[in-house]
Amino acid sequence: MVNSRFWFAAKLICQTQPNSPQPRREREKHLTELEEKVRAEVGKVQDPETGMTFAEMQMIANVKEEEPGVVKVEFIPTSPFCPIAFKLATDIKNAAMKVPGITKALVFCRGHMMEQQINEMTNK
Repeated sequence: MVNSRFWFAAKLICQTQPNSPQPRREREKHLTELEEKVRAEVGKVQDPETGMTFAEMQMIANVKEEEPGVVKVEFIPTSPFCPIAFKLATDIKNAAMKVPGITKALVFCRGHMMEQQINEMTNK
């Protein structure tokens, strides 16, 4: 009973807070076909430390088609000190580029102590 109350409260807070991120199901309703394909492809990338996919770990925060053929993918590593965040960003970029129709993939790490450096190196 406690878990269902917690879930309801968390859902209610996300829906009522103006700056809270939308619940994942709400965000996914608005994905374009290309964004869905990219999300599916980058979701298959495996975290080498756990063996789980990014989709299973819910590490993909956002996928957005910025302009035709250009997609932006945001991910959150499991730790702000994740030692393989550079590799994860590269793996995500490579996976996104496999999707037909993608000409450029921009990958942004969020919540990492070196996110600026990771983002610059990944997207140069």
